[in-house]
Amino acid sequence: MSAPDTDIDKQEKRHRAPLWGMWGGLGLVAILFLGWLLWTVSQGSEPETPVERMDDFTGQVEEVDPNAPTTRDAETTNTVPAGSD
Repeated sequence: MSAPDTDIDKQEKRHRAPLWGMWGGLGLVAILFLGWLLWTVSQGSEPETPVERMDDFTGQVEEVDPNAPTTRDAETTNTVPAGSD
């Protein structure tokens, strides 16, 4: 069902403010998104100084005995002291 009296110029004037409000809202969201994106990139892109990063690196790999007990194994092992029967 169509409107009985359509005046395009009148409708255009009536819808101008809501359309500008929608475009303004989209613009605000775009600005906030770009600001958040720049802030996120700036927070994670600063590594520590190269000297600090290279101090821990020797270029050698330590060999580890796969059968050696670890601290985690010692914590989970339930041992009973001798003579506590």
